[in-house]
Amino acid sequence: MQMDFDTIKEKTISFVKDTLQGAEAGHDWFHIERVYKTALSINTKEGGDLLLVTLAALLHDIADSKFNNGDEEIGPQLAGNFLRTLGLTAGVILEVQQIIRNLSYKASLGKIEFSSKELDIVQDADRLDAIGAIGIARAFTYGGYKNRVLYDPEIKPDLNMSKEAYKNSEAPTINHFYEKLLRLKDLMKTRTGKELAEQRHQFMLLYLNQFYSEWEGKS
Repeated sequence: MQMDFDTIKEKTISFVKDTLQGAEAGHDWFHIERVYKTALSINTKEGGDLLLVTLAALLHDIADSKFNNGDEEIGPQLAGNFLRTLGLTAGVILEVQQIIRNLSYKASLGKIEFSSKELDIVQDADRLDAIGAIGIARAFTYGGYKNRVLYDPEIKPDLNMSKEAYKNSEAPTINHFYEKLLRLKDLMKTRTGKELAEQRHQFMLLYLNQFYSEWEGKS
């Protein structure tokens, strides 16, 4: 028997908080919470299915592949195992798994075989958290976690990476802006996402100008 929406939401939040205790700071519960809130905001204008948007946003990083030896199926599997305990239909569970499976930026570098309004909404929300002030903080947090250099003028960004090259990249954190972050504005799917991305994109450009100026000792 399926539970009511509020019970499903609260049980999912509790599960995600417990599972992500001690997670890397850019992919912890607070990241999930921001994406969830943004997805709900986008959804009020875009009109996706509230249950699917809620579950996919809350579970989208339940087991990020980059923290699980590159395993891209562990997240959808863990989400599916949990959702079955809530008595949800097989159709809802599969839909949420497909959104999780196709959400990441690296997924867009491979063959795309799934699309939905709910994927667009949650994907835009996740991508918005990767840009702007918080996106900058997350980029350097992950770079520090992986002990990457901040910037090396001799190592140029690779703007034509395959999915595998992207997954295995150890480039300086500044390169990540050009290899991913500055591209996200033009990859937003929803009208609301596009509008929200514009100001965050401009903030990153201002940040990079200041970064290079300080790097050269000019300001």
